[in-house]
Amino acid sequence: MRLLSYQAADGPRTAVQLRDDLVDLNQADPRLPRGMRQLLEMGADGRQRVAQLSGNSGRLDPAGVRRLAPVPDPQKVICIGLNYADHAAESGAEIPAEPVVFCKFPTAVAAPGEPIRLPAVSGKVDYEAELVVVIGREGRNIPREQALEYVAGYTCGHDVSARDWQLHKPGGQWLLGKTFDSFAPMGPDLVTPDEVGDPGQLGIRLRLNGQTMQNSSTRQLIFSIDQLIAYISQVCTLCPGDVIFTGTPPGVGAARKPPVYLKPGDLVEVEIDKLGTLSNPVVAAG
Repeated sequence: MRLLSYQAADGPRTAVQLRDDLVDLNQADPRLPRGMRQLLEMGADGRQRVAQLSGNSGRLDPAGVRRLAPVPDPQKVICIGLNYADHAAESGAEIPAEPVVFCKFPTAVAAPGEPIRLPAVSGKVDYEAELVVVIGREGRNIPREQALEYVAGYTCGHDVSARDWQLHKPGGQWLLGKTFDSFAPMGPDLVTPDEVGDPGQLGIRLRLNGQTMQNSSTRQLIFSIDQLIAYISQVCTLCPGDVIFTGTPPGVGAARKPPVYLKPGDLVEVEIDKLGTLSNPVVAAG
C-alpha cells in the first residue's frame, strides 16, 4: 500500500494509490480521517478500511496533486548518526557501540519538490540520503523482537546538514546544524511494510544534478531498524507518525576532496528501492 499526504484547498489531506487511481481517503470513506497521523492512530481498523476502498469515489487527478511530506506534522523527527559501516570507514570513525541519536525540529520537514533553502549563516550545507521509518503504534520499552510490528511504513528522506554549525560551533551544534527550516525533506509516499519486505536489503542512492554521489545499500546499516526502535523507546514513547531517519551511506559532500556543498540551482534526488524518488531543488533563503 502506498499512502501520501497532499495539499488541498481546505488543508492537508491523505490519499492512497489504488492500482492506477489516486483516491482521497476521507472522500472515499468519511469514517477515515483527513490527516496521516490520525489515520495511523486508527491502527489495524484504519488499515482495514483503506484496504477495502474500491476507488469508486474520491478519485484525484494526479497532475493536480501537490504532495506534502507523507507525515507533514510529526511529533518527533529522530535521526541516527554514523549508522552505515561504509560511511564510518569513509569518515575514519570508529564503529559506535550504541546508536548516535539526535533530533530535528518538525519545522525542518519539507515536501517533495519543495526547495531546500540555504541559510545565509552557513556556507557548508551538505546532502545525506536516508531511509526513513514511520512509526504506526504507540510504544515504550519495545522489545527488539516485536519492534517491526510498530512500523507503519517507510519513505525516502534527506538529512540536509550545515556542517559548519554541526561540527565547528562551540560544543558542536548537531541539533542546530541539522534543523534549519527545510532541512528534512521526506517522500514521495509512505510505503507499507508488506510492499517493502526486508528494510535491510534496499539500495539507496543520491544524485546531485544527475550525478550519483551516494550509492549503497541498507545492508550496510550498523544498527538495524528493530535495534533502533528498541533502543530509542527505552528513552521516550514512540507515537504514530513519529519518524526515524536511519543514517546515511558514504559519498557525502564533506568527505570529498575537494568538498562538495549544496548551492542555489542544484537539484538533489534521493532514490531508494521500492520507495521511489524524492526530488528537491536548492535555493538561497530569502
